[in-house]
Amino acid sequence: MTIPDHNVADRPSPESGQPDSTAWTVERIRALGLITDIATAAQIFGLSRATAYELAKHDQFPVAVLRFGSRYRVPVAAILHALHLPAGNEQPPDPPPPPAT
Repeated sequence: MTIPDHNVADRPSPESGQPDSTAWTVERIRALGLITDIATAAQIFGLSRATAYELAKHDQFPVAVLRFGSRYRVPVAAILHALHLPAGNEQPPDPPPPPAT
């Protein structure tokens, strides 16, 4: 999954065709803390709640899911890693320089 400029707000919402002002940004994902519920993780990945639970049940959710009794929890660091975003406040490393000719 590619997120331009680490901001999913640029994508239009399917209903209105306008950018979604409640979209998940890297800052908003980090603000969730260490773990989040599966419904929130599903929103971040663009999945329905029912699909998320079905994928988790079959160990096919996009990231590792922790199960505590009947509750599912998802590590926020795993979400950030799956989206190729830095886990902390640090900036991603600079890309390597182009090869010399």
